[in-house]
Amino acid sequence: MIADILVQVVLPIFILISIGSVMQYIFRLDLYTLTKINFYYITPAAVFISMYKSEMSPALFGNVALFYTLYVLILYGVATLVSRQRKFTKGMKAAFSNSLIIDNAGNYGLPINTLAFKGDPLAGSIQALIMSMNSLVTFTYGVISIQGAKTEGLYRHAIKGFLKMPVPYALVLGLLMHIFSVPLPMFIYQPLQYGYQSMVAIALLTLGAQIIKYPLRLDRIEVYLSVGLRLLLAPAVGFILILILGLKGIPAQALLIASGMPVGVNTSILAEEYQNEPDFAAQTILISTLLNVITITGLISLTQFVA
Repeated sequence: MIADILVQVVLPIFILISIGSVMQYIFRLDLYTLTKINFYYITPAAVFISMYKSEMSPALFGNVALFYTLYVLILYGVATLVSRQRKFTKGMKAAFSNSLIIDNAGNYGLPINTLAFKGDPLAGSIQALIMSMNSLVTFTYGVISIQGAKTEGLYRHAIKGFLKMPVPYALVLGLLMHIFSVPLPMFIYQPLQYGYQSMVAIALLTLGAQIIKYPLRLDRIEVYLSVGLRLLLAPAVGFILILILGLKGIPAQALLIASGMPVGVNTSILAEEYQNEPDFAAQTILISTLLNVITITGLISLTQFVA
């Protein structure tokens, strides 16, 4: 299992990140343009397709939504306590909270889910929903918290900014079209599918470029706090919630693995988009992804206890 994870999932991910880093070093890529592509096309397309093709029952959908809501609220509470104790600025508090709440459910979580469950459609649908909800949190709380910090608490402007974001609309539209079995013309479906299929490559290439732009600083204690809480506390919270909610079988196993993802690439995309602690975001992503090689392997082995 360890060899499979390293060769089939982790190695391809790090090859893409490395390619992005090399391309940034040689060509000095336009990160602003890459961010816009991710922000306004790739992610909305991926969220819409995931919801449109979902295979979950309404009851399971509700259980997963409840799990994820409680999970995010608990992590938000932890982030708030740590931020107050460390006396973070508003911008740093927003960046730190995002690093705990927004994980790599898509371009890292989906491949790991596929490997661990051998392409099981139910497990895949659960991970897709987690990815979609994660994107919703990213482009609601994630955006509003950063914009609120950047505008000195003028959340009216932050909310206006959120309403311009395409992801929430893509989520709702995809879900409604799935529920009512609305057919989607091929000339519309295919461009969205192309965007969905390109998500892993574009997002990881962008991350690699961002890492080169912001050199690693090993003396930042807040980076280690974020990574430790993301990789150790978050899956512990997920495990406890699974037991409390009485979840069993593939749903429980899929949610346990989903709770152990590293810091999400979208935190860096948001940080770059709004210029809010982009170096912190890039570093937490890099370090948490490297260390996740160890933690996700252990977490997959623990899924037998919630079968």
